[in-house]
Amino acid sequence: MGLIYAEITLINGDDLAMVRRHLLDKDDVKQMNVEMLVDTGSVYMCINENIQEQLQLPTVEKRKGQLADGSIVEYDVVGPIEVKFKNRRCTTSAMVLPGDNEPLLGAIPLEDMDVVIHPQRQELIVNPDHPYFAQMKLK
Repeated sequence: MGLIYAEITLINGDDLAMVRRHLLDKDDVKQMNVEMLVDTGSVYMCINENIQEQLQLPTVEKRKGQLADGSIVEYDVVGPIEVKFKNRRCTTSAMVLPGDNEPLLGAIPLEDMDVVIHPQRQELIVNPDHPYFAQMKLK
């Protein structure tokens, strides 16, 4: 199977909270569409510094992550970020990769949104077993 990419909308979660409190107009919410690599081998979602800057996402902590080559690197974690794909959404945090590195959609948001990779079409799709809403096991 080749590399799978998906068009994902990323939204500043703090802005959404301010809209709910009537402190910010909906038109002023910072959001952007991003082509992300669907990476089931990455647990966390990863964005880059350019995305963080455009969405003005605050750093909430620092966390270490192990790269594919086995090296361990410390990265900033930002959030909250609302992630949207088709009729699905979730709120999560993301590790910030340096510069304009490729953003990764990891296992946590994939599971939370109940989306799957369609192997023949090589694309991310809404889980066909639950086409109208996300469903997950609670046990």
